[in-house]
Amino acid sequence: MSKLTREQERDIRAIAAKRDDDIDFSDIPPVLDWSGAEIGKFYRPAKKPVTMRLDADVIAWLKADGRGYQTKANWLLRQAMLHFSKEMSLPRRKTLTARAAKGKG
Repeated sequence: MSKLTREQERDIRAIAAKRDDDIDFSDIPPVLDWSGAEIGKFYRPAKKPVTMRLDADVIAWLKADGRGYQTKANWLLRQAMLHFSKEMSLPRRKTLTARAAKGKG
């Protein structure tokens, strides 16, 4: 994102100083039907820097498409997380659970 000009900063300060009652919304029609609204469309989870040791061929594969390999890795890990979270929440058959408890799983 580029740096704001002095005029843009001035305009932002002027708008921020206004009270809600002082803003004229007469040229904006009110939204009455929210059925098409998308919840969480612009939500972005907080990112946290980490250091991981990955195999060289995995890194090469992630970088093969060019820029955005970290985003790709995050997406892949998220899909795996969601998949395994669903799998863990499914009811398991008693025989599998019993075998695993005995160490035969």
